[in-house]
Amino acid sequence: MQFLVVSDNHGDREILVEIVAHWQGKVDGFFHCGDSELPSSDPLWRNFNGFVSGNCDFDRGYLNEAVVKMGDETIFISHGHLTNVRVDLTTLLLKAQAAKATIALFGHTHMIGCERHDGILFLNPGSIAQPRGPLAYHSYAIIEASGDNYQVQYYNRQHEVIPQLHFNFKR
Repeated sequence: MQFLVVSDNHGDREILVEIVAHWQGKVDGFFHCGDSELPSSDPLWRNFNGFVSGNCDFDRGYLNEAVVKMGDETIFISHGHLTNVRVDLTTLLLKAQAAKATIALFGHTHMIGCERHDGILFLNPGSIAQPRGPLAYHSYAIIEASGDNYQVQYYNRQHEVIPQLHFNFKR
């Protein structure tokens, strides 16, 4: 299965429309990790399997966390501001474990990151609008879960592969 993960578009609705149009029918699920700054009633969310509130989303229609089951994967989604991801992943890990998640998605830091801890793949797609950190690409990610492997590939706003941002993890 393939899951597209995007976060922190901060009001840039058009980039989400472009991403969905480009990948519709090519991936199994779309996930947004918060700070869209869009209304929770936006019809665009019908394309997403999971989306959550960020610290810049003031619409009360959003959930702070979500758990989505797709195929063999249980996906925990949190923006990260309520799980203290700027400090470390401990709180996120505990919440993902409680949800029996195999994948934990988060944003908030605007920094690309993916790693595996205690049997869970943690992924931050970075920010599609306002990237930060040493890998400051406007980015989103696709996770391919197959067999005993996770492959993670990051893409830019033009939907092009960022070659140096490809990761492979054993499941």
